[in-house]
Amino acid sequence: MKKTYLFAGTSIFFWSTVATLSKLLLKSYNNIQLLWISSLFAAIFLLVVNLVTKNIKRLKEYKPKDYLITILIGLPGTFLYYLFYYGGADRMLASQAFIINYLWPIMSVLFACIILKEKMTIRKMVAILLSFVGVVIVTGGEITQFNSNTLIGALLCIMGAVSYGIFTALNQKFYYEKRISMMLNCFVTFILTGIINAAKGDLFIPSPVETLGFLWNGMLAIGLATTVWAIALESGKTAKISNLAYITPFVSLLWTSLILKEKLNIWFVVGLVVIVLGIFVQMKDKTDKTKEPVSAAAER
Repeated sequence: MKKTYLFAGTSIFFWSTVATLSKLLLKSYNNIQLLWISSLFAAIFLLVVNLVTKNIKRLKEYKPKDYLITILIGLPGTFLYYLFYYGGADRMLASQAFIINYLWPIMSVLFACIILKEKMTIRKMVAILLSFVGVVIVTGGEITQFNSNTLIGALLCIMGAVSYGIFTALNQKFYYEKRISMMLNCFVTFILTGIINAAKGDLFIPSPVETLGFLWNGMLAIGLATTVWAIALESGKTAKISNLAYITPFVSLLWTSLILKEKLNIWFVVGLVVIVLGIFVQMKDKTDKTKEPVSAAAER
């Protein structure tokens, strides 16, 4: 069990660095460029993992239909999710963007009702309302004052959360091995962002220092974190382990404060607590036997 928590802790650590590292890289690159190189390194890492574990043999069992479904499921969870999140992070404080992004567990609840036809309860509606109240608190009233940059950034982060919510619901409807799926999705994301960058004339070769940043973001924060999280869930109690994912944004606040020197705004903490409260309110729903946020966290 100690090893299980070590794996979970490793994932939380690397996920918590995403806000800080992506903000640093966004000073030199746009969201599509950032996702392009990051997805390449993530895909390479996951390819190596699947080769070493001989998991790659599963691809022989896939029919063309399986590849198509896997890729279509992964598009909102990898391509759109990161594209929207990085776009939002480029327009607002890293801490704000990362906290708003944590609407994804609630979005998974909403889309479980829409896609999987699960019952919408009063508790779920309260949870959704709480989470959006948390978003308004996190933005410090800037959204209500129509600060255009913050408004666009918040909307992009919300769209990222919506994309991940769709992804988690589809993953419950169609099951495919997660590390294989993630590898395929990262390769597809690399190809799609590469095409967009080429069309815009935004292809580039990062400097050695920037390459280290992309390696961390792609191999560690996406590839390694996803892999060891899956191992932690496989070797421990899923509900207990998956709930640890909600520690991530609190740790992230420390990094943005220490490295980016972003002021640790009390409203950010209050808003985050309200969002997480919404998540846990829903998890206590006795009529909800599947407990979607736990499943969502299991994906994360």
